[in-house]
Amino acid sequence: MKLNNNQTWEQVAKAESLPTLLLDAIDYLPLLYQEQSLPESQLQERLAEIYREYRRSHTYWQTEEELVYGAKVAWRNSTGCIGRIFWETFNVRDLRHLATAEEIFEAIVDHLYQATNGGNIRSTISIFAPVAPGQPGIRIWNSQLIRYAGYRQPDGSIIGDPEQAEFTELCHRFGWKAQRTPFDVLPLVIQMPGQRPQWFELPKAAVMEVPIVHPDYEWFAELGLKWHALPALSNWRLEIGGISYSCAPFSGWYMSTEIGARNFGDEQRYNLLPAIAQRMGLNTGSKLSLWKDQALVELNRAVLHSFTACGVKIVDHHTASAQFMQHWQREAEAGRIVPADWGRIVPPMSASTMQVFHQEMQEICLKPNFFQQPAPWKRGSSDQPSSIPSALDDSQPKQCPFH
Repeated sequence: MKLNNNQTWEQVAKAESLPTLLLDAIDYLPLLYQEQSLPESQLQERLAEIYREYRRSHTYWQTEEELVYGAKVAWRNSTGCIGRIFWETFNVRDLRHLATAEEIFEAIVDHLYQATNGGNIRSTISIFAPVAPGQPGIRIWNSQLIRYAGYRQPDGSIIGDPEQAEFTELCHRFGWKAQRTPFDVLPLVIQMPGQRPQWFELPKAAVMEVPIVHPDYEWFAELGLKWHALPALSNWRLEIGGISYSCAPFSGWYMSTEIGARNFGDEQRYNLLPAIAQRMGLNTGSKLSLWKDQALVELNRAVLHSFTACGVKIVDHHTASAQFMQHWQREAEAGRIVPADWGRIVPPMSASTMQVFHQEMQEICLKPNFFQQPAPWKRGSSDQPSSIPSALDDSQPKQCPFH
């Protein structure tokens, strides 16, 4: 007997036990239809369609509207992001039809151009094919689309970004070579389900970089610093209505402390504070001189000055904090809570001078959302059967493992 949509939906509603995927769909679809003011009758019809499709294939294909709004809500629910006030302006690119690593790479290069936008950066996400039932998903091995290599030296020091030293060594094993400078852009590594990873060199024109200079200290330019204009995370899984997208890189614009205090200032990263303090003539022999604090302020001033002078969008931590509190108020007026991780929201400098420092926050997981994925080459990662040990098996010919 063939059931109509209402009868099918009644069966779903009465079911005592439903798979997580359907439960998540049942949670998400009403949110979409309510917030977008869509007809209730269409909601029941759509849920019935999803239920029938799930019974056939153990999954369902989301409409473009479901995908686009889900990505925006995922940003709204992301507990670690201070810039969520702009969630409704998210530029969502539906690229689920692309089927090869080469096509995905070309789409990512286009993402870099579109998102960078000549410096007037636009928050953008590119969503590729969802994870199929029982199969690994598409993965980008890089933590971000643009990152600088880190080269371990015999004395234990690292040229470049220490955070990327392990990944840099993997890229070398794959056959990638570079100039070994502090700012070599890493290749993009893409792995299709069940296949070996492939690496691609990003075109220089697609990677906008900003030379870091200081408005007052001319010697700052002698440090030879620069940073890429676009922060673009690529190792997070997007989940919407029970459907997982393991390859959905997204980008926004920088808050200045992300570069100045973390990437440049952190002892575990470029660790530039001692060199800057020395050039400033500060007393680095005593903690009481607060030399780190003084150097950190000037480093962040340099970042803000340089990005602004080059016409590249950036936000300072005070403005970003005020925007977050404005977002908090807007969400309260809409009857929604703002899930937030206090430790990730509060900026890493001048924290107590901002209202976010004094704001109580609840770190709860709402869906749709983004979830960080383990590195594909790490032991125990179940995303891909062909991890680094098998991709570089000693029994294989000594050649580039991507070809």
